[in-house]
Amino acid sequence: MNHWMMPKKAKTSLTTFPSSAEIVSEPLGVVLVISAWDYPFLVSLDPVVGAISAGNAIVLKPSEMAPASSSLLAKLVADYLDSSCIKVVEGAVPETSALLEQKWDKILYTGNGRVARIVMAAAAKHLTPVVLELGGKSPVIVVSDINLKVATRRIIAGKWGCNNGQACVSPDYIITTKDYATKLVDSFKCELERFYGKDPLESKDLSRIVNSNHFDRLSKLIDEEKVSSKIVHGGQRNEKNLQIAPTILLDVPVNSLIMKEEIFGPLLPIITVDKVEQSFDLIHSSGGKPLAAYLFTNNKKLKLKFVETVSAGGLVVNDTAVHLAIHSLPFGGVGESGMGSYHGKFSFDAFSHKKAVLYRGFAGDAFLRYPPYTPGKLTLLQALLSGSIVGIIRALLGWFWA
Repeated sequence: MNHWMMPKKAKTSLTTFPSSAEIVSEPLGVVLVISAWDYPFLVSLDPVVGAISAGNAIVLKPSEMAPASSSLLAKLVADYLDSSCIKVVEGAVPETSALLEQKWDKILYTGNGRVARIVMAAAAKHLTPVVLELGGKSPVIVVSDINLKVATRRIIAGKWGCNNGQACVSPDYIITTKDYATKLVDSFKCELERFYGKDPLESKDLSRIVNSNHFDRLSKLIDEEKVSSKIVHGGQRNEKNLQIAPTILLDVPVNSLIMKEEIFGPLLPIITVDKVEQSFDLIHSSGGKPLAAYLFTNNKKLKLKFVETVSAGGLVVNDTAVHLAIHSLPFGGVGESGMGSYHGKFSFDAFSHKKAVLYRGFAGDAFLRYPPYTPGKLTLLQALLSGSIVGIIRALLGWFWA
């Protein structure tokens, strides 16, 4: 990490010869990190580590929707980190609103688009830059030329294994061809039973829904009249224990509620198309750019088309969600799924100002930059600014011949 902080040499040009230049990373100042509840330690401490490494003072606001984690974070930070430059502020909307009224040198927010707009509006009053890590409807395209068992398991791991679908990069819906859908559903049924048993509500490996509000929201999605009949697996619920089983739905209408908003839960619709190439059109027609997009295929041309045409925060071929573990890759959204990125050195960069520094001595003071600006001077200046050696020679020859 030390080499991240070292000044980076930069090239200079004939315009400033003789000279040297470097890029110096300096702290932004005091930054605010507003984290989410789905992975309360990861999405809190990951950006905080980057902000610390860049030399900033930090205020961390954990999510009130995970109160036990928030309380523990506050205790651990106070016990083990320097309280003079790192503080945790607990609370709900009033506390967050009070924090947003202050002037910060940068704000990183993880959450949904509605609150992100509030954060961005508050930041704009002080011209404060922001990193917004949001979400969206992350699609999974499944082609028939694959190892179906491995693909199914990897989708399950990214969907239900990651907090029972309560994750920003969780697969939101699947697109596959009509003639492959039944085979895919059968594979899901087999592997889900293998992982979570015949009664998944009894499984110790399946997360609960975070609270009753989200339970009601998810129930509303699958209780919609034109959706409830599309359930082909799962659907069991226990309101008292905030449990919803892994639920697969086949051919839900694209204008249904479940296809209009990010699901953020254990529901997985499968949309069918006649040809796999239509999957790209379906993703584009959704109007948003998701935080992640996934493709399962062995077809090289489809992989290339996927990378070239699908705009998302991150893409993964033949797996789901694992790109988060690669710290040499930036993690962040685009468009409605966010702006800016972090993870690894990208976190350091997110909380640093790259200061341009040019060093010069007193030798080589070019008379060309000073008035009066004769035609000969202007010709030579143009050649110097263009960086063309041939142009400079021609200008000098013209100068001496004049």
